[in-house]
Amino acid sequence: MHESHDDTKRVLPGEPPLEAELIDHVPGYGAGIQAEPPRGPSTPLPPDSGEGWTEGPNGERVWGRHGAAGLLLIDRSRGVLLQHRAVWSHHGDTWGIPGGAIHADESPVAGALREAEEESCVPADAVSPLASHVLDLGFWRYTTVLGETTRTVEARPGDEESAGIAWVRPDHVERLALHPAFGRAWPNLRSLLVARPRIVIDTANLVGSVPDGWWRDRAGASEQLIDRIHELLAEGLPAELFGLDAARVWPEVHLVLEGAACRADRGRDGLVHVHRSPSAGDDHIVRVTEHLIAELRDAGAGAGHVLVVTSDKELRVRVGELGAKLAASKGFREAVGFDA
Repeated sequence: MHESHDDTKRVLPGEPPLEAELIDHVPGYGAGIQAEPPRGPSTPLPPDSGEGWTEGPNGERVWGRHGAAGLLLIDRSRGVLLQHRAVWSHHGDTWGIPGGAIHADESPVAGALREAEEESCVPADAVSPLASHVLDLGFWRYTTVLGETTRTVEARPGDEESAGIAWVRPDHVERLALHPAFGRAWPNLRSLLVARPRIVIDTANLVGSVPDGWWRDRAGASEQLIDRIHELLAEGLPAELFGLDAARVWPEVHLVLEGAACRADRGRDGLVHVHRSPSAGDDHIVRVTEHLIAELRDAGAGAGHVLVVTSDKELRVRVGELGAKLAASKGFREAVGFDA
């Protein structure tokens, strides 16, 4: 048993035993529950594999020749998905998240999803990214990808690296013997799981921030803007827009259209919501902002999880009084690489 096991388990008198804290727990099998790693014929690794140790300038060794990534997945009804690490593995007999080495030319998100599918049988298409957090050692990076389930997932150990897989309620996570690095990161990661951030866009103002002839076809210009938002969301947006301790976020985006722009041939699609204002667009933006703030407060998040994009001075005052964060249209375009 790992020496930190008893030090990190904090079950108070009168609380249920550890087994009661694990939801849909599936024990591991084979080498996952053995003290020794699996033995067998070695298979040459493909040229683009990231499997292998990286050594730092002071002699420290970390796994992944191109860095590593893991998935912290939350099911809002069951909790977060944790992996009981095989006894023989590094920091074995502790709990952490499925993850491993990133392959060459593989993004951290793709690597995290692949590893989660290999180690816990979670289909990539059942995961919607929420945020990413990066531990950067200078010579090596570990990216934690936070996501939420889009449907019920039947997770189970997928290889010999797991002694078990289980869903754990967030307020019970610290009762487990955690992998040291995950234990240090958990308080911040937990805060990022509370709710998906929201962005409300004053579409007319954002479209009008660049004199590219948008006035000749307001609906067409709005369609182009919405399509560009979809492209940007594929890679996530800078978390600094919300002041979060993270690298990227995948927010829900609400675009408010008014006037001729309402003829835009776009509707709700994934994380993008399109609102058509029957009257004054500013009033509609305020109502949408109020609704989202109330929704987030019910989920345990603050008004700062809502960002309103507009350069309209009066509108900025109105939504600012609600507690929303603000971004000027040109500043937002620059921050997200809108015109890149």
